[in-house]
Amino acid sequence: MSNQLTRRLALLDDDAHRGLLLQGLRGIERETLRVDSQGRLARTPHPVQLGAALTHAQITTDYAEALLEFITPAEHDIGLALNRLDAIHRYAYTKLDGEMLWSQSMPCDLPSEEDIEIAWYGTSNIGMLKHVYRRGLALRYGKAMQCIAGIHYNYSLPEQLWKVLAESEGIAEERRHALRDFQSESYIAMIRNFRRYSWLLMYLFGASPVLATGFLRGREHNLETLSDDTLYLPYATSLRMSDLGYQNDAQSGLRPHENSLESYVTSLMDAVNRPYPPYADVGTKKDGEWVQLSTNILQIENEYYSTIRPKRVIRTGERPVQALCNRGVQYIEVRCLDIDPFEPVGVALETGRFLDAFLLFCALEESPMINAMEGQVHARNFARTVKEGRRPGLTLTRNDAEVPLLEWAAELLERIRPLAELLDSEHNYAGAHLSALELQKAKVANPDKTPSARVLEEVRALGSFAKFGLQQSELHARALRAEPLMAAEVALFDETAQASLDEQARIEAADSGSFDDFVAAYNSSTLCSNHQG
Repeated sequence: MSNQLTRRLALLDDDAHRGLLLQGLRGIERETLRVDSQGRLARTPHPVQLGAALTHAQITTDYAEALLEFITPAEHDIGLALNRLDAIHRYAYTKLDGEMLWSQSMPCDLPSEEDIEIAWYGTSNIGMLKHVYRRGLALRYGKAMQCIAGIHYNYSLPEQLWKVLAESEGIAEERRHALRDFQSESYIAMIRNFRRYSWLLMYLFGASPVLATGFLRGREHNLETLSDDTLYLPYATSLRMSDLGYQNDAQSGLRPHENSLESYVTSLMDAVNRPYPPYADVGTKKDGEWVQLSTNILQIENEYYSTIRPKRVIRTGERPVQALCNRGVQYIEVRCLDIDPFEPVGVALETGRFLDAFLLFCALEESPMINAMEGQVHARNFARTVKEGRRPGLTLTRNDAEVPLLEWAAELLERIRPLAELLDSEHNYAGAHLSALELQKAKVANPDKTPSARVLEEVRALGSFAKFGLQQSELHARALRAEPLMAAEVALFDETAQASLDEQARIEAADSGSFDDFVAAYNSSTLCSNHQG
């Protein structure tokens, strides 16, 4: 354990600061495809009974019209966030009219590209902006990729905790925004540690070693054939996070620097403003119809597909990078978790408990700057793990040497143990975080216990990825429908849904100005104009 981690742990374990970790926030976003009773992509519009995708805070759509996204409020305890996620699922099932939620990260058997509907958000300028952005994604990455689903984990530590750390480390508020900048750079340091160690999450929680043959749309690949409709890699943990998932040539060279918030923002904004010739050849309009928001490497900042992002809640009319520039980093969003097909809501409580210990470790441990060569090593370790993480004897690169993945994983879990102990003592959880850590130890001791191995075993037994996906989807649908919400809970969800429809109608009625002008204003919005050091 490093001196910094030892010192910080002792500080947070002090009576004066006990309870600070109770004040951090957790939130979950779960994406899931709507499918019909045969496990095929639903061709119906987003159910109006669920509310307006544009304005509903908890039930919206992601890229495709059939790709639902459920968003929990931020809670101090991951158990509460998961209870909320469970309630959203149960409510959705009262409105799905015979459809189901697909249980996998990798999509069901998909129709042709032209038959996959892009998410629709109504006729307002902001609604059309969201829709056209997704048209651009379809143009750049293909629609099949927009049907991949994942779990996003939002995580923050309380501002008071950063203040305590800053004071103990001699960072006084001599200059304006000193504490804000310390907090931002601490989150950026946490992201660097996440880059170093996130391969561990892919080994422990990766659950997509197989996919439907049709997903690749004829693309070249090195996958093996399991059956007529199923491709796989024997030791893969997460094909979703491999180069078969989110990828394209324009983004391949994009590696925003995470050695400071300023360099991260600068490199991202360069990509938003730098034209990419193949996109320029297409243009922003075709036959008078908008097909993408810009011809640059990224249309907007959120197009950058990263496993983790620094975030700040945005204000009306503000862009994500402006929020980071003006007010600093508020939380991080972990984006590499696969849907757990054995869990009705796609993620287990124990996964959340372990993630909390893992992320706290990343936040408190020393985190040196990462040079370009080291960045490549971290990316290669991650790529190896997602494609062959369970391969016997697989090694990863650490300090210029090759070390067995399982050996390093076991060492890392022991380094995380004191963080799990601290969380249990602060939260009075009767060992919940430590028991979550022990579950992960069992997977390191026996790779057959990993979700990816369990998925592959089930798919082999059934002979088909589609059959396994349908089986799990039906199982979860029955479980969620078997215990409906109380009438008062349903009424509250119904009210929220109606309020979101009313809000969309209000936005559309109040709209003025052309969409062309709206896009021009959005694209030219002065970025980081209020940034003060």
